[in-house]
Amino acid sequence: MTELLGFRPVDLGAAALVGLVVLLVLRGQLVPRRQLEDVRTDLVRQIDDLRGERDTWRQAHAVSEEARREAQDQAGELLELSRTAGYFFSALPSVRSREVSADAGTDQQTAAPPA
Repeated sequence: MTELLGFRPVDLGAAALVGLVVLLVLRGQLVPRRQLEDVRTDLVRQIDDLRGERDTWRQAHAVSEEARREAQDQAGELLELSRTAGYFFSALPSVRSREVSADAGTDQQTAAPPA
């Protein structure tokens, strides 16, 4: 290890160790346990809030999908009813054709000379 570092770590002693700890604290890489626990507690709370929000959105999506399916089913039923009504009205004798034939009949009677 002497070749790797260029010096013997044992020669540095306690002063170097204290200096290293102070440097780590000043750079924010070494924090007190209480602060670490506070950060962890805050992260757990944020995760729980996000899970609750996620569950709320999932429930809203499920309700929305159910409403969409119901509207789609109703639209299908209305389409079928409109087709049935269309077939029904197309099967009826046309009122317009009866009016035209009635008008044509009266025109022929009035147009013919009296006998």
